[in-house]
Amino acid sequence: MSATASVTVAGVPGVEVAYYRKGSGDPLVLLHGIGHHWQAFDPIVDQLAEHHDVIALDFPGFGESPDVPLGVPNELDSFAYTVDALCKALDLDQPHVVGNSLGGLVSLRLGQLGLARTVTALSPAGFWSPRENRWAVGVLTNLRRIARRTPEPTVQRLSRTPAGRRVLTGTIYHRPALRAPEAVVAESRALRDCVAFDRVLTHARRGTTFEGDVPDVPVTIAWGTHDRILLPIQAARAHLQLPQARMIPLLNCGHVPMNDAPALVAGTILETTQA
Repeated sequence: MSATASVTVAGVPGVEVAYYRKGSGDPLVLLHGIGHHWQAFDPIVDQLAEHHDVIALDFPGFGESPDVPLGVPNELDSFAYTVDALCKALDLDQPHVVGNSLGGLVSLRLGQLGLARTVTALSPAGFWSPRENRWAVGVLTNLRRIARRTPEPTVQRLSRTPAGRRVLTGTIYHRPALRAPEAVVAESRALRDCVAFDRVLTHARRGTTFEGDVPDVPVTIAWGTHDRILLPIQAARAHLQLPQARMIPLLNCGHVPMNDAPALVAGTILETTQA
């Protein structure tokens, strides 16, 4: 079921959040990365919904969610507060949270704030060195530029072949041929049109990092072994900072691993939520 909720963030009403909901059981919230939309989790939603009440949302300014109104603080914590406000609006008490990239950073922050029952972070942002940060920002900037300059008929034509899908999405997926053509077109459009991209990338460019630990919350950090944006060496840095977290290598997966190995990623999540 697709829907939209209007929530209040940092005292500012009227923050519109689009979300998709499916399944039953303990609530499980899914958080996408920069420039993407909730459909990044399409390959695993059905499997997760067999065990959980799954809520996959579009961050404000991405996907079908409009950008935040004036007055909402321009900081990454606003994403965490938005997720918490949506959960309260839906009567969800301390959901399990799963996030990829930017969503992984937000999911760890939710755990740190005591707002998540468990956290599964898939290639989370925030564990980079200055050089790795420059690399990631450069790659993301280039992907955005390509998405905005490539005519949609060209995207549609390329998406129809495995080779074309590799050209369009080979940076984020290790197995881009597995992605459905219509999904490739939709996510290219999402990257092209997201109004919050530049604002959020500015935070990344400043070297935003995850600080501290996540006490008293079960945490799994899983990293694609073929991540070309947030390089896998960052997993070791995350392990040093969060020594109690369960560390999982996602073999033959790229930056957005849900497409590359749906069963492996869903299983990793369920091992955390059902432990």
